Amino acid sequence: MNISLTPTLEKFVQDKVASGLYNSVSEVIREALRMMASKDKIAPERIAELNSEIEEGWNDAVILDGHSALKKLTQKYE
Repeated sequence: MNISLTPTLEKFVQDKVASGLYNSVSEVIREALRMMASKDKIAPERIAELNSEIEEGWNDAVILDGHSALKKLTQKYE
């Protein structure tokens, strides 16, 4: 496999190797790809979690009047 990097990315990779954290350019690229795969897995889970929290918030907002909502928030964040 052959890849092309912008000069900025190439310097970034070379700096990582020069720092001693990685032994080769291949190690840096493999680590970057592992991180990308992890992010791709986590993103949908986090989006589902946020959607659930948003729905819970909407449900609470519909049930509570202004006074009750303020009291609940005050208790939660005191």
